Amino acid sequence: MSENFVSRVDSPALRTLCKNIAALSQEQKSWTVDDWPQAQLQLIAEAGVYRWFVNEQQGGFGWSADHIARGYIELGAACLTSTFIVTQRVAALKRIASSTNAGLVDQVLPAMLDGSRPGTVGISHLTTSRRHLKRPVLTVTRSGDRLIASGMAPWVTGANGADSLLLGGVLDNGQEILFLVPTSAQEISIEPGFDLVALSASHTGIVKCNDLSFSAQNIVAGPKESVLTSGKGGGAGSVQTSALALGLAKSAIDYIARESEQRSDLRPTQDSLYQQFQLIAEETFAIAAGEKENTGELRADANSLVMRSTQAAIIAAKGAGFVQGHPVGRWCREALFFLVWSCPQSVAEANLCELVEV
Repeated sequence: MSENFVSRVDSPALRTLCKNIAALSQEQKSWTVDDWPQAQLQLIAEAGVYRWFVNEQQGGFGWSADHIARGYIELGAACLTSTFIVTQRVAALKRIASSTNAGLVDQVLPAMLDGSRPGTVGISHLTTSRRHLKRPVLTVTRSGDRLIASGMAPWVTGANGADSLLLGGVLDNGQEILFLVPTSAQEISIEPGFDLVALSASHTGIVKCNDLSFSAQNIVAGPKESVLTSGKGGGAGSVQTSALALGLAKSAIDYIARESEQRSDLRPTQDSLYQQFQLIAEETFAIAAGEKENTGELRADANSLVMRSTQAAIIAAKGAGFVQGHPVGRWCREALFFLVWSCPQSVAEANLCELVEV
């Protein structure tokens, strides 16, 4: 096992990894669609992070859900853009690992685990995104012993940095199917990433399938109704999203703590935010471990904390934080992401209620 591997959540290697990632991210002043955190992602792969999510029999470390949440908080604090990309690669990896298509698993899983040939997902349209449309945005039809995918996946992260795409399509009978295809396929068109308010360097954008032909050997799951309800995808609406919000909040709170060493007026703010962080983090770990039920309050609380802590940080930073390239300004923009990233209606309503309280 490599000495760089983060095989345990209490490993010093995790602190070293996050320190190195954070240093690279601080050097990267620009975070536009023209940027890509390749160096950070390389460190993450070399540290064996993708092995956290798979059992030992398949070549992973088999981390428990609460340990994964702890790891995500640390990674999210170091670099949210890189960690967001990782979540999408992990979503593909976990679906592959739980697939009954043994041939496909043996073919692609080892290279996904070591990060040499990462995949990513385009499946949000099967859940929250575009479900209101009468016609599915990505359809799959049968043609002899082949299947033909036509349409688009509207939200795909890091497709141009991936070797494969795990896509979700809908058949004529309404059943859904997950299938894995190489990004190099001629029938696939990867559009430029959206110029987002934050995380533009994640290269999140549209992937089009122009009558893409594939076989049963490419099927990961399905066809069946609600194909995403089976298997292990670790979706964006899960505890991991709250963990990433806590990671970003941690960055802001740590910044206020450093500033408070010279400015005692900031200490009450830092103390209060840190106490709230600790309480929500413990709730996150308890829910991840199955000790408590996730009622949706966790996500609302995490959203609230990340919004308030980043805004408190920019108050502490004063005008310097409002200058393009300062990390605090970027954190404030990144906090907005959690208001739209697979945010359930109940969570949105809770955050809206907080915003209008007087």
